[in-house]
Amino acid sequence: MPAGALTGSRIRERRSFLRVKQADLARSVGISPAYLNLIEHNRRRIGGKLLIELARALDVDPAQLTEGAEAELVSALRAAAAGDRPGQSDPAPEPERIEEFAGRFPGWAGLTARQARRIAMLERTVAALTDRMTHDPFLSASMHDVLSTVTAIRSASAILTETPDIDPEWRARFHRNIYEDSQRLADGAQALVTYLDGAETAETGASSPQEELEAWLGARGHHLPELERALPATPESILHEAGLATAAARSLAQAYLARYRADAEALPLQPFLAALAEHGPDPARLAARFGADLPVVLRRLAAVPAAEGEEPLGLVICDGSGTLTFRKPLEDFPLPRFGAACPLWPLYQALSRPMTPVRAVVDLPGRRPARFLTYAVSQPAGPPGFDAPPVFEATMLILPESRARLPDAVVLPVGTSCRICPRRNCAGRREPAIVAEEG
Repeated sequence: MPAGALTGSRIRERRSFLRVKQADLARSVGISPAYLNLIEHNRRRIGGKLLIELARALDVDPAQLTEGAEAELVSALRAAAAGDRPGQSDPAPEPERIEEFAGRFPGWAGLTARQARRIAMLERTVAALTDRMTHDPFLSASMHDVLSTVTAIRSASAILTETPDIDPEWRARFHRNIYEDSQRLADGAQALVTYLDGAETAETGASSPQEELEAWLGARGHHLPELERALPATPESILHEAGLATAAARSLAQAYLARYRADAEALPLQPFLAALAEHGPDPARLAARFGADLPVVLRRLAAVPAAEGEEPLGLVICDGSGTLTFRKPLEDFPLPRFGAACPLWPLYQALSRPMTPVRAVVDLPGRRPARFLTYAVSQPAGPPGFDAPPVFEATMLILPESRARLPDAVVLPVGTSCRICPRRNCAGRREPAIVAEEG
C-alpha cells in the first residue's frame, strides 16, 4: 500500500490521540462526518486545501499526515519479515501491509523491529559460540589437559586405595604426584575460566595470534596511516604501540606491516583514492590503471578508509590448504573463526584455478538475506624455485550490495560454514547444521 493511501489512517490516529470527536473535526473543516469517515478509512483521497485545514485543526504539519513512517523503520520491518520462517500452521506476515502497520502503530512497529534485530544478534552469538566450542584450539587443549590431569589423580588415588601394604617411599611419591597434579588441575581450571570470562564478547575474544592481530587491526579500521607517509614509521615503533601480548602475534603483525607498506608503495593512497572515485571499486580497471597485480589491488581496496556514509569492504585470504590466514569480516558476511569455510566460496574456486580471476555474486542466508559481489584470484606466494612444490595464496574481496553494481549473473548461494548454514540441499555440505534448515 503506498504511503499516500494511509493519510486517512494517520488523520484518525491523530484525532484519537487528541480525543476529538469525528463530528467535531468534520464540522471544523466544513465537511460531513460521513465524508470524514470515508477519508479516515482510506476510501477517499485527500489533498490540497482540505488536507491543510485538517492538519491545522489537528495541530500537526501536513507532511506528517502524508509522508508516513520513517523509511528506516519500514526497512527494518521488511528485513524482519524477509528473515521470518513461520511454521506450517503459523500465518505469514503480510509485506504489503508493513507501511500501514508502521503508520498506524509506530510504537509497536518499533518494538517489532528492535526485537527482530535482537533475535538476529542472538542467533549470530549462538552460532559463534557453537563454532567456538567445536573448533577453538585453546578450549580443546585446555579441556584435554584438565581431563588428563583428572585421570592421573584418579589413577594415583586408586593405587593408594587398592594397595594397603604399599612401600612408604612409594606412598610418599604417590602423595606428591597427587599434590602436584591437583595444583596443575587448579591452575588449568583457573586459566580456562579466565579465558572464557576475559573475552570481550562471544564473537571477538581473541584466542590465537592471528585473532590477536585481527582484533588490533579491526580496532584501527584496518587502515594504518603511519605507513602511508613518504617517511613511514618503522614496524618496530608501530608494534610497540600495538601492545600485542604474544610473540607469535607480533611476528604475524611484522609480516603484515611489511606487506601493507609494500602495497602502499605500489598504490599510493591519494592517487589510488582519486582512481577509486573515478572508476569505483573495480579491481580490474584499477589494476590496469596502476599496472599492479590483482591481489595487491584487492588488499588495498580493503585497507583504504571508506568514505562517509559508505559501507566498508571485506577481505579474506587463504593458503593452499584452504585455511583462512586473514579475515576482515562484514556485518552481514561473517567469517568462521575456526575450521573450514564454505567450500562454495569464489575464494576456493580461484584456488583451484590459479592465475584466473573469478567474479561472482553470492547470496548468504539468514534472517536478513544479503547479496555481495566478490572478486577472487589465486597466485603463487613467494618467489618460484626449482624442484620445489608451488605454494599458492587466494584472496577474495567482498563488496556489499550498496557499494557494487551487481552484474546480470547467476547468483551463487553460499554460507559461512556447514555447521551454521541452513541450506539443506547443498552439494558442498560436510556435516549437519545446528540451525533450522531451509530447502
